[in-house]
Amino acid sequence: MTTYTYLALGDSYTIGESISLQHSFPYQVVSLLRKMGHPFSAPEMIAKTGWTTHELLAAMEGYTFLPKYNFITLCIGVNNQYRKGSVEEYKVDLERLLKKSIQLADHKNEHVILLSIPDYSITPFAAPLNPDETRKALDLFNSVGKALSLQYKVRYADIAPGTRAAGEDISLLADDGLHPSMKEYKKWAEEVSALAANFLKK
Repeated sequence: MTTYTYLALGDSYTIGESISLQHSFPYQVVSLLRKMGHPFSAPEMIAKTGWTTHELLAAMEGYTFLPKYNFITLCIGVNNQYRKGSVEEYKVDLERLLKKSIQLADHKNEHVILLSIPDYSITPFAAPLNPDETRKALDLFNSVGKALSLQYKVRYADIAPGTRAAGEDISLLADDGLHPSMKEYKKWAEEVSALAANFLKK
């Protein structure tokens, strides 16, 4: 029986900052897919809190990958926006990341899932940072991601709108008042695993 492989690329949202690794969305994705009958090894992660697209690309340069992966998730960009990086630079970097991801997914575009950048403007952390401006900036960055997902024919999980519910439900946030809780990550995992299950059947 084939054991599937999954590569998760990103930043703090991928490793599950402020919660246990087992409750991060990639680990919850694998758990859900296993329950569906798809044998999976543990998710392989290249992610670190604070990383921008540029830092993720740099980390990937010296990394030894498997020859191919059954599917890949990419969730990156919040630190580009937080550090006031340009949208143009983000687009260039994200395009490179998508091309590399498609290559690692055995050139199967639909086996790459791009997640939108979560909307942290509603968190206590963002309260002093002009939440309206933050939200508009995140929407702009996400519009770039959405357009590139269509251009490169990868799957797109738009989790950003759902993350705004944390503005009314504090249980969706971790104790740091910024990152998602296990409960919020479960919603992401359900969406990602549903997308992955579609092509794992083929």
